[in-house]
Amino acid sequence: MLTVAAVAGGRAAPVMMAGMSHAPETGLEDATVIGVSISVPAPFGDELQGKRASYGDLRAQAIPAHVTLLGPTPVSAGEMPGLLDHLDQAATRVPAFTMVLRGTGTFRPLSDVVFVQVARGIAACEELERVIRSGPWFRDLGFPYHPHVTVAHDVPEDALDVAFDDLAGYAAEFEVPSFHLFAQDGAGTWVPVREFYLADGHDGHDGHDGHGDVG
Repeated sequence: MLTVAAVAGGRAAPVMMAGMSHAPETGLEDATVIGVSISVPAPFGDELQGKRASYGDLRAQAIPAHVTLLGPTPVSAGEMPGLLDHLDQAATRVPAFTMVLRGTGTFRPLSDVVFVQVARGIAACEELERVIRSGPWFRDLGFPYHPHVTVAHDVPEDALDVAFDDLAGYAAEFEVPSFHLFAQDGAGTWVPVREFYLADGHDGHDGHDGHGDVG
């Protein structure tokens, strides 16, 4: 089990701030708030989402279990084609890979977050995050990127303790052939709208096949 403060030179790295919990004020009437993430597949994603709900996290039903690559970002209708092309190109830069989730960590005391750790696949997540958060989509995070799956956020301390202990022995392994573009709907739910296949992740298809449009 790990606290992020221990791996960030004593400074916690709450990349949940770049996660999918809160959407920023866009200031743009035609903006869609998007996020980019690796979806945790069934049955693991459903299990972790259910666990998150059981700890009293009211966001659980609105946020599928995921590893964030680009946090909530307002995108205008005019910017969307460029973003889609950017994500297409980013997907070609990283091969499909295996992810292992194991054990828990926390961003406390800086932020009230407990998460399941990414134990394998960290380098691939870091590379994807780097190439996605580049060019016109670059922004300073303020903290080092730390891939993880949030399982409790802004719940009482005792619930954070329960989540940390309950999933301390958790382990899951799965293949990551792709990542998703999500958009936040009018009810605040994050909905997958486009899938982007990594190199060798899906033969003969590009990231635009068979998925809905944004905005």
